[in-house]
Amino acid sequence: MNYQLRQQTQLTTACILAAGTGSRLHPLTESMPKCLTEVHGRSILERLVANLREQGFKRLVFVLGHLEHCIRRWLEVHAADLIIDYVSSPLYAETNNLYSLWLARDQIKEPFLLIESDLVFGSPLLNALKYPDRIAISRQLPWMNGTTVTVAANRVSAFFVGANSSTNEERYKTVNICSLSESSWRLVVARLDQYVSEGRVNEYYESVFRDLVSEGRLNFHPVLFDEHCWYEIDTLEDLRCAQETFARTEIREVDTQLSPGFQRVELQNPQRQVPVV
Repeated sequence: MNYQLRQQTQLTTACILAAGTGSRLHPLTESMPKCLTEVHGRSILERLVANLREQGFKRLVFVLGHLEHCIRRWLEVHAADLIIDYVSSPLYAETNNLYSLWLARDQIKEPFLLIESDLVFGSPLLNALKYPDRIAISRQLPWMNGTTVTVAANRVSAFFVGANSSTNEERYKTVNICSLSESSWRLVVARLDQYVSEGRVNEYYESVFRDLVSEGRLNFHPVLFDEHCWYEIDTLEDLRCAQETFARTEIREVDTQLSPGFQRVELQNPQRQVPVV
């Protein structure tokens, strides 16, 4: 299947990585998974499932570990209309998301959306990510850390996973949401196999993306998120800031002229407080 045809195939499967202990969010996560933490009156998981449902996703594959029974119980009650498949990570406390993604390799054989379970955002942000081989990126704000990318010719040109990597090109923060075609997923699985066989189970899956992009074997089309429209919840301070952001703003989709395939979602500040859907 050629690239243009792949872009017309809307995804209906999503893989959600939710195995981590959320140690930086203690004490909240001692008795509750991070994704069940509430932001402005709704849990992260509730918003995430609602967003995926609204965008037409039918099947959700969850990779679970820490307090997984809590997530299973919530999904049984609140996501009974969706097809839910589970993958349990026996080594969740001593591995990273690369290992979690590798564990899902036998459950997923179709194009899918890959998403982390600690993100807060509105449903319109997924509009341009329902098609294969796209990745969400954002201009950087001071609170953001982790993997960054550069963009050239409307493609992600390089991944920078380590803090010591340097480049003179403008970098964008990855939002930890991307979509993969069947062919791209096969390439990723093969490299995940290699990492795991070498015992490199405590790395990020972005390391695999970095390798394949640098080799010219994996192409991601960037989708630009407004940097004020999403939040990644890692710490208590993140939670506080996200509470403030989503208590005073609503999300709306607007047209942009950034470049083909770049979709931007911005915030407005209404007179009344409106919860994020």
